[in-house]
Amino acid sequence: MKRLKERWGISSDWQLLVIFVVFGITGSSSVYVAKPFLSWIGMDLSNFSDAWWGQTLYWLLRIILIFPFYQLLLVVYGWLFGQFRFFWAFEKKMLERIGLKYLFNNKS
Repeated sequence: MKRLKERWGISSDWQLLVIFVVFGITGSSSVYVAKPFLSWIGMDLSNFSDAWWGQTLYWLLRIILIFPFYQLLLVVYGWLFGQFRFFWAFEKKMLERIGLKYLFNNKS
């Protein structure tokens, strides 16, 4: 745990515990939120074909939706738990690694 705290720039075990809790809640919440969101936009599982590709398309769409929900909820839960600065930096690093660095260009 010492190496992880050094890598993340964390000073206490309590802060590390809070960060782990936020990661856990965020993962569960993003999976949970994707289904009602699909229903809200009119894409229930019942609206897809009964063929194998209909269910596959539904689940693929749901999995793709989990990613943006995770990104958003990570920052929100981080803020609620008092760790906004850590999770904002974590979020920027993650998005930069997947090629979205242009979102955080500071040219001011």
